[in-house]
Amino acid sequence: MANSSLGKTKVAEAQKLPAAQPITTMSVVVPALAWLIPGAGHLIQKRWIRGLLLMGSIVSMFVLGLLMQGRIYPPNGGDILDILGFVGDLGAGGLYIMARAMDWGHGAIAHATADYGTKFLIVAGLLNFISVADAYHIAIGKKP
Repeated sequence: MANSSLGKTKVAEAQKLPAAQPITTMSVVVPALAWLIPGAGHLIQKRWIRGLLLMGSIVSMFVLGLLMQGRIYPPNGGDILDILGFVGDLGAGGLYIMARAMDWGHGAIAHATADYGTKFLIVAGLLNFISVADAYHIAIGKKP
C-alpha cells in the first residue's frame, strides 16, 4: 500500500512541473535584437508604446551620460568595480558598441557631473537588460 501512495505522489509532483518552452525563431531573435537596439524587442512584437518608452528612456539616459562626460568602461579583468561597470555598460548593446567604436566616454571623473554621467551610462545598460528579459518573456508567452 505504501508503494502505491509513493507512486501517486511522484506522479502528482511530475504534473506540477511546467512544460519546457519550445525554441521558436521569435524566442531567439527578440532578445538579440532587444539587446542590440534598446526597445526593438518590444517593437518587433508590436508593443509600440512600451517599446518607444523603453527606447526613449534608455537612449536618453545613455546620451545624457555621455554629455555629462561619463566614463565608458572598457573590457578588462581589473578591479571588481571596473568589471561591474563594464557589465552595466555592455547592457546598452549597440549604444555601447557605437560609443566604443567612436572612442567616446573617456571622461576623467574629476567633477560630480562626470560621476553622475558614468552612473547614467551604467543604469541605461541595466535597464536594457531588464527590457531584454521582458521582451523575451513576451516572446515565449509567459507574459501577455
